[in-house]
Amino acid sequence: MNTANKLTMLRVLMIPAFLLVLYLGQAPWSNYVALAIFVVASLTDTLDGYIARHYNQTTDFGKFMDPLADKCLVTAAMLWFVEIGQMPGWALLVVIIREFGVSGLRMVAADKGRVIAAGWSGKVKTASTMVCIVLMLLPIAPWINGICVAVIVLTTIYSGVEYFMKNLDMLSQAK
Repeated sequence: MNTANKLTMLRVLMIPAFLLVLYLGQAPWSNYVALAIFVVASLTDTLDGYIARHYNQTTDFGKFMDPLADKCLVTAAMLWFVEIGQMPGWALLVVIIREFGVSGLRMVAADKGRVIAAGWSGKVKTASTMVCIVLMLLPIAPWINGICVAVIVLTTIYSGVEYFMKNLDMLSQAK
């Protein structure tokens, strides 16, 4: 297993640690420990991608596991926010539907021999979601939390619509 894949697996292992701190943490500093875990896990995403590309460590395992690890990390945080009433469940549902939709579209495209790479709006969605999650783990004003939820939902919808609009031909060709 190469360095990039080890970092991806480290991120996967950090997800239960992140949730454990949130669920079992009773101390006032528990959210800060969870925040630190989330930030480190998020940074491994940037680092493993850089290492994979720069040192030619791109693998099929990494192509599969890296986006899965990202989705699991983000979903874990959002599930926590829904559970504690910091995010409405419908907002998380929008995120999950977009992820399933784009993943399904990519599967159809792959079956047709086409790769749908991450677009600019998908990268903006990922970055803004990570920043919003970091903010939401801090003791912020409710109105800032509301802005974060709105940013997550709007960037998710925009990037999902963009993926589908740019690849409508994949759906019209589907049998």
